[in-house]
Amino acid sequence: MSAVSDRLPAFPWDKLTPFKATAAAHPDGIVDLSVGTPVDPVPELIQKALVGAADSPGYPTVWGTPELRDAITGWVERRLGARDVTHRHVLPIVGSKELVAWLPTQLGLGPGDRVAYPRLAYPTYEVGARLARAEYEVYDDPTELDPEGLKLLWLNSPSNPTGKVLSKAELTRIVAWAREHGVLLFSDECYLELGWEADPVSVLHPDVNGGSYDGIVSVHSLSKRSNLAGYRAAFLAGDPAVLSPLLEIRKHGGMMTSAPTQAAVVAALSDDDHVRVQRERYASRRALLREALLSHGFRIEHSEASLYLWATRGESCWDTVAHLAERGILVAPGDFYGSAGAEFVRVALTATDERIAAAVRRL
Repeated sequence: MSAVSDRLPAFPWDKLTPFKATAAAHPDGIVDLSVGTPVDPVPELIQKALVGAADSPGYPTVWGTPELRDAITGWVERRLGARDVTHRHVLPIVGSKELVAWLPTQLGLGPGDRVAYPRLAYPTYEVGARLARAEYEVYDDPTELDPEGLKLLWLNSPSNPTGKVLSKAELTRIVAWAREHGVLLFSDECYLELGWEADPVSVLHPDVNGGSYDGIVSVHSLSKRSNLAGYRAAFLAGDPAVLSPLLEIRKHGGMMTSAPTQAAVVAALSDDDHVRVQRERYASRRALLREALLSHGFRIEHSEASLYLWATRGESCWDTVAHLAERGILVAPGDFYGSAGAEFVRVALTATDERIAAAVRRL
């Protein structure tokens, strides 16, 4: 077992433990803005769909029910502007994190193969490469990478942690470069429906990919837009030549979404109203926190989308974490996401209105 675990970095969140204890000692309680986990109720229509499918004694399929595939293809065309999407273009997954962590292994990557991801990024991109024993590197502009041996290129727009959004022109240029050099491109778009000061675009949009899905796959999650983090519900959409072998591998590995969750996803993707309501909640919380942080002396960079504010006071991120913990507010240090975040903290919008109001008062 140690041969596998020794490939992994130290789990970063353990470092927050003493600061969490400090914040929890605040007389009015902790305001935990460190993790982007939803706190609002699962929409009723989704709960009803889950309960309605509770009597599911048989094994679900990895590819999902035809109704689930219909819901995914319909959403991809309606929301992302994709065209001519069939069942062959989609694949349900058990939450997006397991896909990110195990994709290099499932693609058959190993020593000598390279995986690249943004300089400031979700740590699991690196974890996935390490698990496969592949090499990994970060980039500012992926088209400046050496394509030799580069087998997997991760995009993340809107970004976690910065909230940065790649423009349609940038995406078009990157997709063309990846195709020119035969580099498989996976675009993590889990925050796409949470644009505030920008309108995020998918790599599946025909203006980006020229009407072809060759060599590109997008990753989408229902955790944030539908409060379904506890359901583990996500999906891939894109090149059938990539998804078909992944489907076969995942069949052998038993990586299947539960039948009740599949029914819940159908309900979630078929309704846009609950997404609008949740967006309004986050927009209100974002406005309050943003103003409070600015008034407290922070500078906010990017943050035009996603569930976070990327903030700095021009000091070590750990000094900022300690400063806020003394006020009962817990945030994530920016160096969790790469050394370029050493003077930033990530402030999540995922707390109740009451807790957000408490943080604003303290700031």
